Amino acid sequence: MGSALWKAGLTALLPCGCALCGAYGRDALCPPCRGQFFRGGDRRCPVCAEPLPDGSAVVPCGRCVAQRPAYDATVAAASYAMPLDRLVLELKFGGRLAHARLFAQQIARAVDEVPALERPALLCPVPLGPARLAERGFNQALEIARPLGRLLDIAVSPRLTQRVQETAAQSKLRGSARRANMAHVFAVPDRTLVAGRHIGIVDDVMSSGQTLHELAAVLKRHGAARVTNLVFARTPPLRPS
Repeated sequence: MGSALWKAGLTALLPCGCALCGAYGRDALCPPCRGQFFRGGDRRCPVCAEPLPDGSAVVPCGRCVAQRPAYDATVAAASYAMPLDRLVLELKFGGRLAHARLFAQQIARAVDEVPALERPALLCPVPLGPARLAERGFNQALEIARPLGRLLDIAVSPRLTQRVQETAAQSKLRGSARRANMAHVFAVPDRTLVAGRHIGIVDDVMSSGQTLHELAAVLKRHGAARVTNLVFARTPPLRPS
């Protein structure tokens, strides 16, 4: 009780600033920024979360119909575009861990906007390799998964999967190089934790989806019944140059 009162008093004395515009307030986002950048209601492919044309039915996109990925569904809170991309970079490379809770809140909001979505039984943050984890000091996917698990009332399993190979950053690669980079990267130490369960993969950004596809494929090989991606931001589809 005393601790809760102390925290409430501290919040009142030290108001935070909006993560996007800096306006003072009690929330991580001010109402105008929340309304502008997290309006909700985006039409996205239910499988890969790529944006769909306005007015179209919310059905799997042509790419997912032609080549179904290993995962079954994706929920994305926002598009990876200015100024939200800055928040992602500040978390991943600037150590702004407070952003992780904001990301979790927006993912939870996006999940609530899909009433028909079957919720996972267990959350699995995308694992980092030992070298990348030592360099960064934290796994941003795990930092998002922890508050997300509390918001959705779903258990988080940080060691459900392992990254058994260090890889180059996917953001620096294209096409077939991305696929080759992620081959045979993940492992599941304990099949009994996965078999027959619906697993939710948590990450900050989904770009080509290759990392999530490979991780979902490993989970499916170990008996996962269903895999749903829960990500903060989805990159726009690549356009021919």
